[in-house]
Amino acid sequence: MADGRATQGNHGRPGCVSMRSTTLAWSVRKSSRKSRCFMKTLFCIAIATWSLVSAAAAQAVPEMRITPTEVMRGDKGDSQIGSSKLAGVHTKVLSGNPAAAGFYSILLFVPAHTTIQAHSHRDDRMASVISGNWQFGYGTHFDEAELKSLPPGSVYSEPAGTNHFARTTDQPVVVHICGFGPTDTRYFDPANEPRPARGRP
Repeated sequence: MADGRATQGNHGRPGCVSMRSTTLAWSVRKSSRKSRCFMKTLFCIAIATWSLVSAAAAQAVPEMRITPTEVMRGDKGDSQIGSSKLAGVHTKVLSGNPAAAGFYSILLFVPAHTTIQAHSHRDDRMASVISGNWQFGYGTHFDEAELKSLPPGSVYSEPAGTNHFARTTDQPVVVHICGFGPTDTRYFDPANEPRPARGRP
């Protein structure tokens, strides 16, 4: 009888030990999955933080002091990035890279008697007139009635995706523009898109 009772005591509830083992194994697996997810999250945060710090270090603004006279006498650059891309219009990069993500600063040089048709840029930009009489307006088509004369010292904005147009008079114009790249130039009317000169890409 004693052996019978012992046997009955061990096997009277056969499912309990199995259920406890299954529950314990499931808990261990769940805890392991949570641990792996947590570690992956920490890894992603670390990579993102490192990327931001590296980008900030790479895009540090240099020390710079330039007078309007020095701007006019100095190197005027040979790029057209961030501009209307018209013949004779060019830019000089002061800081950053307008074609890449991050802050950039450029000088825009526009010859006299230049008319720039309506176009927009993908990024928000702020600008100030360094020299010349810059006539500037907003809209999808060039409209002389909407132009406002901006003498040296004037400040204006080019909101992202907002079409604008401009014109110079008897003097060339220099404008300082700041934005957060990458930037581009999109004409409202594709027919106004300047064609590259022969031999240029």
